[in-house]
Amino acid sequence: MNIKHIFFDLDHTLWDFESNSKNTFEHIFLDNQIKVKIEDFSSSYKPINQKYWKLFREDKVSKEKLRYARLKETFEVLDYAIDDDLIDLLSEKYIENLSQYNKLFTGTIDILDYLKPNYSMHIITNGFDEVQHKKLENSSILPYFKHIITSEKIGVKKPNPIIFHYALEIANAKSKESVMIGDNFEADILGARGVGMHTIFCNFDEEVVSNNERTILKLDEIRDHL
Repeated sequence: MNIKHIFFDLDHTLWDFESNSKNTFEHIFLDNQIKVKIEDFSSSYKPINQKYWKLFREDKVSKEKLRYARLKETFEVLDYAIDDDLIDLLSEKYIENLSQYNKLFTGTIDILDYLKPNYSMHIITNGFDEVQHKKLENSSILPYFKHIITSEKIGVKKPNPIIFHYALEIANAKSKESVMIGDNFEADILGARGVGMHTIFCNFDEEVVSNNERTILKLDEIRDHL
């Protein structure tokens, strides 16, 4: 690969979403006297959140619906009685507090330091514009990236080719000289591949993929490809 530009996803790729989300819920539940075990909540919330993010990518639910429904459904699974006003409040407090917790995946800073001298690096994220910049700034990795492309700002979400074409254009990058690194096979890998970009799949959950797929199980393994 003759790569000049690296486009990273953020959540679940560099920024440890599950850990930071869990800590955020633990904080706001304590403040609002929500008496559920955080381990029980987190294990139920994860697949429900993933389901609603897929619906959001497919434009089948709004941002507001995603934020409400993922909590509503999780509390229903846990059989925990809670009214809609409190769910709305928790949804707001979650977004307000999420970027205060900024655990990165092991090796994030080391690999960014390794890549920075030789590549132009950028972010393409489906996360909400109001939160993603705060995550990058508060976790001290914002200076590594030249362009931050959010789906909310562009108006389309990965894997829509429009967001990848926009990212390439604003970075003045050619697709054949660019690689997308992300954890979501549909949104990051298939989306980027569809516009001719190279890809590296962050297969942190060890999904079953084809043997010829360029994958990594931890960030440090990027060194094997770049």
